[in-house]
Amino acid sequence: MIRWLLAAGIVLNMKTIRIKGLLGVCLLLPGLAACGASGTAASGARDTARPSGAVVTSCGLETRVPAPPERAISLEQNATEIMLSLGLADRMIGTSYQTDPVLPSLAREYRKVPVLAKQYPDHEAVLAKEPDFLYSTLSSAYADEAAGPRADWKKLGVPAYLSAHDCESPGLTPDEVRFDAVFDEIKDIAAVFGVEPRGEKTVKDLRARLDRAVREAPKNTGAKLMWYYSGTATPYIAGHGGLPSTVSELAGVDNAFDDIHQKWPAGNWEKIAERDPDVIVLADLTRGGDGDSAEAKKRFLRANPVTSRLDAVRNNRFIVVPGSAMDPSIRSVGLAEALSKGLTALYG
Repeated sequence: MIRWLLAAGIVLNMKTIRIKGLLGVCLLLPGLAACGASGTAASGARDTARPSGAVVTSCGLETRVPAPPERAISLEQNATEIMLSLGLADRMIGTSYQTDPVLPSLAREYRKVPVLAKQYPDHEAVLAKEPDFLYSTLSSAYADEAAGPRADWKKLGVPAYLSAHDCESPGLTPDEVRFDAVFDEIKDIAAVFGVEPRGEKTVKDLRARLDRAVREAPKNTGAKLMWYYSGTATPYIAGHGGLPSTVSELAGVDNAFDDIHQKWPAGNWEKIAERDPDVIVLADLTRGGDGDSAEAKKRFLRANPVTSRLDAVRNNRFIVVPGSAMDPSIRSVGLAEALSKGLTALYG
């Protein structure tokens, strides 16, 4: 049948080729009289799925998903954890680029999903898995040397979703990371897979946690924070527009470098000393690089002649937060919670 259709010049995408039995014949030849209107979900519990599928637009590219995907690949950890939080492990045939230990609540489901590559799988490796949906929160996943451009996958009939926080075209990326955009992305993925009730519940729970963190943060502290992500010789700190800037605003404190209109500018210790932040928020990164862990940052700050004189260092005013929570993801609310608890410990 497939050979006949190819000879007739009909182009099939990978998802169509995988369809088996009578259902496959019905989809390929919709006019066939013998085709009935039966069929059950292939695996796992399902919310009611729309027969017409979903249409979502991500980073300027309209993504049409004719039916809830069954062979999805998440191309990096943030996308993986959003999918697992929505109960979609049974729809996933692969994941890649794990940067941190998976959230404990998701570890069991994560073990069900094959890991395709330590970092990004290349185009041929992804193609060989015959996916029906690709998802990443980082545009680097769709680089030529990685899985390949989304437009190319669209030509193959494979929808590829990208988070609005890191579009291929910088002009399409919002200037500021806001929680509503994180929540909208979760709802988009839920819509793609036909599990909207799960998406609504996930977002409702996250909003409740965020509201509680903001409500419990101490008020009128007047504190100015430096968000210290990585690096020692050249520190990378939070400027304006990133998630730390948004979380600072919600907690009622100032990002000491919010006047720098870059999300993660390279800092200079002498310039930092001039501003002398009241509190230093330390990203605790697990990748093992120079000054990545929170403890490594503390050791450096206390030993360096310039940083050791900072008021926050001399008075041990540090707040440790998970480094992975500083990027827009399912973990983002955890950043607000960690900051709120840290400020409470320092200011009561």
